[in-house]
Amino acid sequence: MARKRKPAPDAPNGWLVVDKPSGMTSTAVSNIIKRMALGAKCGHGGTLDPLATGLLPIALGAATKTVPYAMDGRKAYRFTVRWGEARDTDDSDGSIVATSDKRPTEAEILAALPALRGMIQQTPPRYSAIKVDGARAYDLARDDADFELKPRTIEIARFDLVEMPDADTAIFDVESGKGAYMRGLARDLGQALGCLGHIAALRRTRVGPFRLDQGHELEYLKSLGRIDNACPALLPVKTALDDIPALAISDSEAADFRNGRAVRLLRKGDLERIEALGLDDQGEGVEFRVETRTGLVGIARFEAGEIKPQRVLNF
Repeated sequence: MARKRKPAPDAPNGWLVVDKPSGMTSTAVSNIIKRMALGAKCGHGGTLDPLATGLLPIALGAATKTVPYAMDGRKAYRFTVRWGEARDTDDSDGSIVATSDKRPTEAEILAALPALRGMIQQTPPRYSAIKVDGARAYDLARDDADFELKPRTIEIARFDLVEMPDADTAIFDVESGKGAYMRGLARDLGQALGCLGHIAALRRTRVGPFRLDQGHELEYLKSLGRIDNACPALLPVKTALDDIPALAISDSEAADFRNGRAVRLLRKGDLERIEALGLDDQGEGVEFRVETRTGLVGIARFEAGEIKPQRVLNF
């Protein structure tokens, strides 16, 4: 078995936000960054389809421990639906499986959107990475296997019509929670309107705390040659945690935390720290990030008067 390569001393710890080009998988983009990152661990904050462009946050080193927090955050998209065709992939990369001559009016679209907002049931596209009896759905779909994906509950916080460039297309803005497929939304809207539809273009503009103005084109990142802690595009590890509250602790408390020991909040002045987090000192609280004067220490949960370590970040 090949020995695992140890990261270089200056291997990066942080986030790179790639503005993914169309035609590439998220894995292919991540692999390019990984080869440049001096042996650092690498992960990304939410897959984008090959057709899609936009935000692909990539975690390096210690930042990989914060990937779940990026993926759990809300995401925003702008996409174009082409009416009149259903495709097996629910986007323009797939094969046509049904057609319709009907085209929706603006009034019909606006009337259909409320049913696709809020907490709704969505059946994932057949060409998706969801596992069915241990196999990926997209592999089963390519093999023409007979299988069924179960609907699941997702959150669509916003689904707005932006414009209708012509009778065949419409552009939408969407803000969604975890696990929502934009291809599924386009498919379901087309079915609700009785005209069929699929995604012709898709761009992700937000992932949790990451915004489009933080993104860099892949060609620019490749031009850097290598990615280390001095990379101008590297964002701090805690960027993925900007949406959760922070608690300041002392150096001695941080030492206990890093050794996996809970920190008691029973001393004078601790009530202010508890109240600042919006927590009840009698019960469980939400997760929050823990910091000292010198930086991020990890992620904790407040339970019965204690800071209990959930993830320790050593870098």
